[in-house]
Amino acid sequence: MNRFTIQLDEIKAAFAAEPNPTLEVRLERIGRISKMIEANEEKICKALVADFGVRDSIETRLVEFQKIYQACAYARKHLKEWMKPTQIETPFYLGASEAWIESQSIGVVGIISPWNYPVRLALLPAIAAFAAGNRVWLKPSERSSRTSGFLASLIQEYFHPSEFCVSTGGAEVAEQFAALPFAHLFFTGSEAIGKKVMRAAAENLTPITLELGGKSPAVIDSSAKLKEVASSIAYGKLLNSGQTCIAPDYVLIEQEQRDTFIQELQAAAQKQFSDPKGLTGPIDDEQLQYWQHLVSDAIDRGAKVIPLLNNPAAGARRFEPVALIDVPQEARVLHEELFGPILPIVTVANSSTAIEYINNRPHPLALYWFGKDKKNLKQVLEQTRSGGVTINDVFLHAALESLPFGGVGSSGMGRYHGKAGFDTFSYQKSILEVRGLMGTSLLKGTKPAHPPYTKRTERLLKRLK
Repeated sequence: MNRFTIQLDEIKAAFAAEPNPTLEVRLERIGRISKMIEANEEKICKALVADFGVRDSIETRLVEFQKIYQACAYARKHLKEWMKPTQIETPFYLGASEAWIESQSIGVVGIISPWNYPVRLALLPAIAAFAAGNRVWLKPSERSSRTSGFLASLIQEYFHPSEFCVSTGGAEVAEQFAALPFAHLFFTGSEAIGKKVMRAAAENLTPITLELGGKSPAVIDSSAKLKEVASSIAYGKLLNSGQTCIAPDYVLIEQEQRDTFIQELQAAAQKQFSDPKGLTGPIDDEQLQYWQHLVSDAIDRGAKVIPLLNNPAAGARRFEPVALIDVPQEARVLHEELFGPILPIVTVANSSTAIEYINNRPHPLALYWFGKDKKNLKQVLEQTRSGGVTINDVFLHAALESLPFGGVGSSGMGRYHGKAGFDTFSYQKSILEVRGLMGTSLLKGTKPAHPPYTKRTERLLKRLK
């Protein structure tokens, strides 16, 4: 028995002593997360700069902290209602009997969080798990080591280890962590690592949620206003330097619109990120080299590079954001998740060929559609599959706590945010209370539903049709 197994047993024991936390207990734990972040915003911003090299504190407050505050506030507002039993309709032959569903806490939830938003993506599933009445054990990413280490120290300050435990470390720790028999395992990261996590969880039949990524398309319809579209896509692509699982990965646009769009894209990018310090750096040298290799591969195959900014990037790990045109289909940028400030622009003949292009690839985590043509929009929504969709903007479907967030197929499985997160980390127990003269006997004394079966049973079956 290793130390992780012993530790999990201790947390399970604490849960067993309080398997059904009250509303007040759950809200207090959620409130501590909010207070923890609010009291340490400046220090967390500095830790993130230490990891990324360059990261604007305003961007951090916007994309990390505000979502956490929003999730806490939404849970505080709705948790009482979520915890109520749900009454279920019963058929006539059960008479006055009642049926309902109760949401029960499940135990210890394991969370493996990524490096790209190392605070937000560690704490959002924890908020949902606490709302559902569970205990939490977190394994943050080693690639954002400074932020992960500081977050671990904060959690240890604000929570008892039997409530919210944290284990830092590299791949070996992550492998041992994923193999533990959690009540539920929640993973955010790449498809390749997600497969390993899923295999490890399968050994214990651990239920799992996978929040992965993939290649999220931005479809620009011929009816779109290109200046507005370019502004949204520039922001979506360059926020956190594209190190976002739902960043627009590539653009699909008709040939006659392409050059105008590129001009508007360059203007929008320059306007939004004219200050080199406003562009977040790559998380490490490995990420920088990956971006460089992707661009080099595309160039070697005949693609053309279009710089998006006039000013050089800041920081020791510099990379100039680019768009790519005339990219051959065999280029890596059209097959691998970019996770960086690189935007392939692919021309299509019309809306139907854009749909065909998307459907010939794995289902994306997000899809963005821009335009005014409702017929074309309806066609895209009906004929494509993606984790979520934002129309005429980027990201915003993921910003709403009221909308479930998750992937489909290779972009993930399972949902969270708001009520969806509460349900993910709860067990919905079905309950039936049989009342009065009805039930399997149906009529007291005659019991036509019980053996031995008679003509009365046959007549009963006809009534039940």
